[in-house]
Amino acid sequence: MNFAKGNLGWIEVICGPMFSGKSEELIRRLRRAEIARQRVQIFKPAIDQRFAEDHIVSHSALKIRSASVKDAAELEAALDLRTEVIGIDESQFLGNGLVDLVVRLADLGKRIIIAGLDTDYLGRPFHPVPDLLAVADEITKTLAICMQCGNPAKHTQRLVVSDELIVVGAGGMYEARCRRCFEPNLARETAPTSTRASNGTGAP
Repeated sequence: MNFAKGNLGWIEVICGPMFSGKSEELIRRLRRAEIARQRVQIFKPAIDQRFAEDHIVSHSALKIRSASVKDAAELEAALDLRTEVIGIDESQFLGNGLVDLVVRLADLGKRIIIAGLDTDYLGRPFHPVPDLLAVADEITKTLAICMQCGNPAKHTQRLVVSDELIVVGAGGMYEARCRRCFEPNLARETAPTSTRASNGTGAP
């Protein structure tokens, strides 16, 4: 990590597919900031209630307390001006306004650590994460293990039928796939039906 010390603003983006350790890495960095006695605030999208309402929880069961917000505007309203480090998980669910917000916060000298999916269930760029990558000072690309062949995986494979961009889910609804094993049309053709997010928001 090349994080600059002092009051120089800094944007760190951790991106990759599901099951690649993004939330775990986010939690690790935030815990180090807390150990350093920095003022830390942590946020996640209100729609993500898969594991806990008031914690970010990784697939490996690491967790850290967080506040739930519906979008970038609500996140900004919840910020304490004294906060030095801001953590944001599942950033793909917070809207394009997040990009402008994190740039302004970095300009104010804040360190912002963001985790999110960079591609959706069809393998397309999942905004606003690509835009966050463009303004980031540091980028970490995580890879998972393909659940079909064991090779490094960069894709999130949806296993349930839905044309919605966002459907909340975890194991059983999604798995990591490598480029060769990824089947973007599988969710439209062969998988069993599942409950959709009624408001069009959730996982990839």
